[in-house]
Amino acid sequence: MEPMAEQRGRLAMMEDQLAVLQARYELAMSAFKFDEANTLQQKIAALEAERRLLAETLPSATLAPEPPTGIVPMLGKRPRRGRARRPR
Repeated sequence: MEPMAEQRGRLAMMEDQLAVLQARYELAMSAFKFDEANTLQQKIAALEAERRLLAETLPSATLAPEPPTGIVPMLGKRPRRGRARRPR
């Protein structure tokens, strides 16, 4: 496997781990388990720092160029057809 692909796989795995840790942190906070939440927050900070370092070593993903914009046709307003008036 290419080193670049390996790093991208590791980055994806880290992001998955972060999502799990953040969900556990939210659950701990909502259950007023502040000691557990504090521990999770420290793990999250360490993993985010590691993820940031790994992401900096990878070249940025090249995004596809936006498609050229063209003229968007505007629909004209149709004349309103009123009710046929009855003579009084």
